[in-house]
Amino acid sequence: MPNNTLEMLAQTLEQRKNADPNSSYVAKLHHKGLDAILKKVGEEATETILASKGGKADEIIYETADLWFHTLVMLSHHNLNPDDILKELERRFDLSGLEEKANRK
Repeated sequence: MPNNTLEMLAQTLEQRKNADPNSSYVAKLHHKGLDAILKKVGEEATETILASKGGKADEIIYETADLWFHTLVMLSHHNLNPDDILKELERRFDLSGLEEKANRK
């Protein structure tokens, strides 16, 4: 079953997708386009890595939340949602990581 927080966040992101860019950070990202969204995902991924290297739990949580948020914005840009990702993870659940990777080729 999907996480209610992810569902609520995905719904909010969809609602703000076409809002006025001057009134919504999410709308501003969408207005700037996919490259701007991907840049934020990349920045947040780097910050998450650095937080992990630093080992402070609160920083890891904070940066991972930012990464997840911007990844959800990216999914929204492509008209995808968290449930699409959760279904893929469920599909992989009984596969070994090595087997799943080999099946991609």
